[in-house]
Amino acid sequence: MRLSVIGCGYLGAVHAASMAKLGHEVVGIDIDQNRIDTLSAGQAPFYEPGLPEVLNEALASGRLRFSTDMASARDADVHFLCVGTPQKAGEYAADLTYVDSAIDALIPYLGEGALVVGKSTVPVGTAARLDIAIREAQPSAMLAWNPEFLREGFAVKDTLHPDRLVYGLPVGYAHTIAKAMLDEVYAATIKDGTPVVQTDFVTAELVKVAANSFLATKISFINAMAELCEITGGDVTQLADAIGHDKRIGRRFLNAGVGFGGGCLPKDIRAFMARAAELGASEPLSFLREVDAINERRRHRMVELTIEECGGSIRGKRIAVLGAAFKPDSDDVRNSPALDIAAALQAGGATVIVTDPQALDNAARVQPTLTYAKPIYEAVLNADAVLLLTEWSEYRELDPDSLAQLVRNRCILDGRNVLDPAVWRAAGWSYRALGRASANGALSLATV
Repeated sequence: MRLSVIGCGYLGAVHAASMAKLGHEVVGIDIDQNRIDTLSAGQAPFYEPGLPEVLNEALASGRLRFSTDMASARDADVHFLCVGTPQKAGEYAADLTYVDSAIDALIPYLGEGALVVGKSTVPVGTAARLDIAIREAQPSAMLAWNPEFLREGFAVKDTLHPDRLVYGLPVGYAHTIAKAMLDEVYAATIKDGTPVVQTDFVTAELVKVAANSFLATKISFINAMAELCEITGGDVTQLADAIGHDKRIGRRFLNAGVGFGGGCLPKDIRAFMARAAELGASEPLSFLREVDAINERRRHRMVELTIEECGGSIRGKRIAVLGAAFKPDSDDVRNSPALDIAAALQAGGATVIVTDPQALDNAARVQPTLTYAKPIYEAVLNADAVLLLTEWSEYRELDPDSLAQLVRNRCILDGRNVLDPAVWRAAGWSYRALGRASANGALSLATV
């Protein structure tokens, strides 16, 4: 099929390259000339494993091209809307400026029977509003909503082999046509056995924000348990292992630590709360405020724990922070717990050196006053404390004996609960983690 992908940021670039790999003729459109030039040259503008290979294969095949001219979408049968919906400045609500601008720019080039497919995460009710605008301009054009469920670090896999496809379809005769067109777009994926969920606009919009809200809730739940474990002397990792054996609960997303970040979970749950308030339905989502608050508290607690381990003050201390990205296998530093903690430690008087395999350039743009070092040994040299805040594999596999030769003080704080405390303590390190007892034991209920 002939497809256009409007918006070539993280979602759009991956989607465009992946659709071309599936055999479609794709044009990616974006207003950012630098981004278009970078993609046209076969370079990914962000770090995503597997994307450069898929991108270059698609460009070499002739099935993929990029442009800043919306007129390039004129001949497409299906138009994927992949623009960002950031949080409004000073508000929880989502900013739909890019969505509305993209639709306004696309409408003059919609052919008869064209299908516009929304993939952006939007407040419930957005699709119905856009559907009216599209049909008023081109009565035979249709809208469907097909939310994305990409995980950074696994985006190509999640696009080519998703665990489900959700179709939010129009009513009436258009329902059948839109479904048939989406089935053709995803024919290879459906043939592989991917389940398809057919629903209406509203439910399709809610699926994405509901999924993100559930994941955020699960993460904050285990972090709430970590707070209790710190008070009572329990071990949150063992607790998570135990309850994770229950198939109704599962072990995934039960890793206690400094919490979630990135460009999706924080802003999506906030936008969900804001939209619920607009609809007069704040009460059902009131729990998300505590989910958000727990997540923010873990960052503050990590700073407190570092101060405790540094003898009550970090002023003048040299602290190494391992990780700047909000998660491993990504260079995304949006709402990164690691960077927030590093900045707070610096504000407290510490000299903070941050290292990360991929995210240092992005980190320096967000927090330019921090010190950055690409090699791990430079970051940890003469450190009074080492904080593991992004669980890159190279940090999980660090040798405590080798690292001990570089630091001033053998103190490590595991912000992701991914290291073996026994191994590090056996090498002479003071090991602390959120929700786990120190070597001397935590406060027990008998003393409370």
